[in-house]
Amino acid sequence: MNDPFKQATGNRKVLSADENAAGRLDAFLTEALSGEFSRNRIKALIEQGAVSINGITVLEPKRKVQPGDSFEIALPAPEDPEPKGEDIPLDVLFEDDDLIVLVKPAGLVVHPGAGNWTGTLVNALIHHCGDSLSGIGGVRRPGIVHRLDKETSGVMVVAKNDAAHRHLSDQFADHGRTGPLERAYQAVVWGRPRQLKGTINAALGRAGDRTKRAVKRDESDDAREAITHYEVVERYHEKPNGTCLASTVECHLETGRTHQIRVHMAHIGHPLIGDPDYGAAFRTKANLLPETAKSVVNRFSRQALHAFMLQFEHPASGDTMHFEAPMPADMQELVAALRAGA
Repeated sequence: MNDPFKQATGNRKVLSADENAAGRLDAFLTEALSGEFSRNRIKALIEQGAVSINGITVLEPKRKVQPGDSFEIALPAPEDPEPKGEDIPLDVLFEDDDLIVLVKPAGLVVHPGAGNWTGTLVNALIHHCGDSLSGIGGVRRPGIVHRLDKETSGVMVVAKNDAAHRHLSDQFADHGRTGPLERAYQAVVWGRPRQLKGTINAALGRAGDRTKRAVKRDESDDAREAITHYEVVERYHEKPNGTCLASTVECHLETGRTHQIRVHMAHIGHPLIGDPDYGAAFRTKANLLPETAKSVVNRFSRQALHAFMLQFEHPASGDTMHFEAPMPADMQELVAALRAGA
């Protein structure tokens, strides 16, 4: 390639192929754009008639590239998003042209869906980011690369463009095995794991309905690898025999399955306080607490889980980005009540 892509007049890019050019058109253009667009996005642009070779529009992504070919790509303006933006306050930790890092509060759904078509984090981001969203797959919308349950609070990163979305998605898919990605959570659980520090390696799958998860045998059809590293960092109302009524556990994820920490902690006998799905059978344990703590625990209406730390590689600069957020007020109140008289 003797003339790399450059911005032409309007919303177009032009390119000339060198004497070594070869292969499918969609693969060639994807490589030439150096990750600016995914291959699927390039393929869609070709099929939409947005690409021409030597002045002639082509519609076949598999068209072979020839040395000396001249290409032009017409980039359509990003479409308006569905859903629409909504003025919902956001706690932003960092923002630039490629991404935004924020603290999601408990109670906020990440993405619109059945029963939650408005009032979500995506609605808030569309309003907040505006024209700084250059388009994910041709639509001006935020690129969600990981999620937190509705009632889980904590740090999240969201992409603003295709390249950042793909780069961040790859990091989360890799689970930090070959890069700096790291996710850590604080959980307040019933009791105390026998080992103060350990690893839970138990595959997860569906638990018979659309939303719940359960530990599965590795040979189950829907079993997916799930690994959680945990460490007990504080114990409450500990007895001489080493048991206690509750504890705060720090969890680091090696994988990121739906409800992973909630299911794993329940699996070893220590579900999260307030968890309506995996810890309801433990609610009567609150009766063993002093009256003040009992009152706080009984009105704590969500799983006590907070994604306090997130680390990743910036998709453009390559810098390691590290963010932390303190426990939200409701979890701080819970911990303070458990400490009292302990």
